[in-house]
Amino acid sequence: MIQPDLVELVALRGAAHDIALHARKPVLARLQGAHRSAQRGRGLEFEEVRLYTPGDDARNIDWRVTARRGQAHTKLFREERERPVWIVADLHVGLYFGSRLQLKSALLLRAAAILAWVATMDGDRLGAVISDANNQVSIFPPRSREAGVLPVLEGLVQAQPKQPGEESFNNLNKLLTTLKPLLQPGSLVLVLSDFSALDDNSETLLANISLHNDIRLIGLVDPLEYTGLPDGSYRAGLPGRLWWLDGNRTRRLWQEKWAARKKYVDDMANRLNLPVIRLDTANPVTEALPQLLREPSWQI
Repeated sequence: MIQPDLVELVALRGAAHDIALHARKPVLARLQGAHRSAQRGRGLEFEEVRLYTPGDDARNIDWRVTARRGQAHTKLFREERERPVWIVADLHVGLYFGSRLQLKSALLLRAAAILAWVATMDGDRLGAVISDANNQVSIFPPRSREAGVLPVLEGLVQAQPKQPGEESFNNLNKLLTTLKPLLQPGSLVLVLSDFSALDDNSETLLANISLHNDIRLIGLVDPLEYTGLPDGSYRAGLPGRLWWLDGNRTRRLWQEKWAARKKYVDDMANRLNLPVIRLDTANPVTEALPQLLREPSWQI
């Protein structure tokens, strides 16, 4: 299967047109700025210094300028309208797997690229934390327009697993731990993972982050995971550690394990009131993701 390159991810900008990560707003809200106050926090951005006039907030007096010019000056601020959108890309080595159209890692890259373009076309600032197959985390601070998108896309291409390998099972928690101190209240956090390593620590981290930010979960699945092997015998495993599996004999237990894992993720999402969608390797992401983004639970 072909792994995405930077050219393909840049071209996915076309798939981002006519979709959004936030709800469509009435005219008044659009006149006031790019986002309404549904965010849990909002920053103020310094704009200019002018002479102090009666009625100005004394707390905003710029004492350095006042001392230099001999007259009281005050700082003016404008409300910051660019929301930080963070992509959390859990590119662990287990995503080097796919039985249909694409690898799970390729599905993650393509979905992340569309989400990145949607965010910047909405006027948001894009940032990312990306883990690779070696459990190394790269940080991309939020930036606007192409200056925010292109480094993230390059980071995704470089981090995608190139071959099977041993799982570390702590990539997701390491990503969330890295992200938490970087967040500005009111950020939107998009977590892309197959959530195979989700545990109690993950839930605690997600709960803490969701106190002052919006989180959306994007789960990656492959048909073989939820249907099990077809009839017949198959060799499975890693190089040097291969064994035979019988499709008919293992299918029931296989499907039970998958159902339990899915339930664990769904129960956690329900407890934290986090919207979750799933993307399947059997479906082109350019068709599946735009439709899912239009669902009411994803409109912020």
